[in-house]
Amino acid sequence: MDWVWAHPGSTAEAVREGVSGERRLKDSTVRTILRNLEEKEYVAHSVEGRTFVYRPLDTKRNVAAQAARQLIDSFCNGSVEELLVGLVDNQVLEPKQLQRLAEKIASRKETKR
Repeated sequence: MDWVWAHPGSTAEAVREGVSGERRLKDSTVRTILRNLEEKEYVAHSVEGRTFVYRPLDTKRNVAAQAARQLIDSFCNGSVEELLVGLVDNQVLEPKQLQRLAEKIASRKETKR
């Protein structure tokens, strides 16, 4: 997905070449991954000639937010607070970072009013 987000309008071959520095994947593997991503509605394709051209259906930030919601629902009984406390307790997030996030959220709320 990172390659498709960075390069919307990519063919399967372009994706395979683009990720080859990180992973050596067969063309059929890349096509299967793209087909699965399309079934899950992360990407869509158009046809140019006989070539499928893929584009993301949502931004990376929105997909990350949806994944976070799934984590919160699955592991924290729907409690964002439980997730954040767990991140601080396990030293994934420092209290200072949490405070900065709270300040950003507060300033966004004020801006929207």
